[in-house]
Amino acid sequence: MDSLQQESILIEQVCEIYEKISKLETLKPSKDVNNLFTQLVLMCIPHSSINIDTLPSNVQEIRSKLIKLCGEAEGHLEAHFSTLLGSFENPLHHLDVFPYYSNYLKLSLLEYNILNQHYSCTKEAPKRVAFVGSGPLPLTSIVLASYHLKDTVFHNYDIDNSANLMASRLVSSDPDLSQRMVFHTADIMNVTDELKNYDVVFLAALVGMDIEKKVEVIEHLAKYMSPGAILMLRSAHGARAFLYPVVDPEVLQGEFDVLSIFHPDDDVVNSVVITRKIEDPVSIDRHNHHEAGIGSIIPSSCKHCEFQAFNNPLCCMKMIHE
Repeated sequence: MDSLQQESILIEQVCEIYEKISKLETLKPSKDVNNLFTQLVLMCIPHSSINIDTLPSNVQEIRSKLIKLCGEAEGHLEAHFSTLLGSFENPLHHLDVFPYYSNYLKLSLLEYNILNQHYSCTKEAPKRVAFVGSGPLPLTSIVLASYHLKDTVFHNYDIDNSANLMASRLVSSDPDLSQRMVFHTADIMNVTDELKNYDVVFLAALVGMDIEKKVEVIEHLAKYMSPGAILMLRSAHGARAFLYPVVDPEVLQGEFDVLSIFHPDDDVVNSVVITRKIEDPVSIDRHNHHEAGIGSIIPSSCKHCEFQAFNNPLCCMKMIHE
């Protein structure tokens, strides 16, 4: 079967799943919800050469709606398990009840190793990290703080106060993390001078559900982040772009150096983009740009951090054992 036929079948299957999901009365965890989203994820994870940008407008519209449905379902799933974990005396001892916890262990390890390779060019481990869009179950911050960045303070931003209350309850009983995990209820677009205080900023995949909003958030971060600070973004590649928004490296040009991009080929769904805020931003006309490939990305200013696409950063990493 040729690739065009495979892509056609995939698109048809994704659209069928979308129709079923869109008719659900609620996206809160249930047998039907779980089954449909599991089918969707398993459908989109295998390697695919599909180019999302070339899809017809009706499929683009379905993809946009599907990403929002995925985001809503993910929010309900995290809230459900955060509430469950909060019922334990020591919630952090039971994180593996969350069905995708192992994926977060892998993704956080991947992000840490990519960050460590580039951040250590000029500095020691980051002292202050911001995570934008941390949600009710801030597993990335928890895993990074627990296993990888053990002296770093994490400032978690979410627009939903109830999400922050649930998240803070998870770490409140831990004498270490309760001192190093700070939660802020705020729209990141209203956070300004504080952003200069962070060595690294993580932008969650679901902050900015469409490309216009995503670009607005990135431009806001670029305006207020400190020069030399690292911005870590989550994106998607191939058919996984039906699940999460795609960050086009071109929208970063003029404000950030793109240091590397990594597209996992396992059950870690998100791609990872690591960038550095440049010293002297270059004005870019984002309303009149052309399609750009990897080769057109502005190179890093750090001679030890040339742009590279990792073959597999996990191959020489020690996996975490609980």
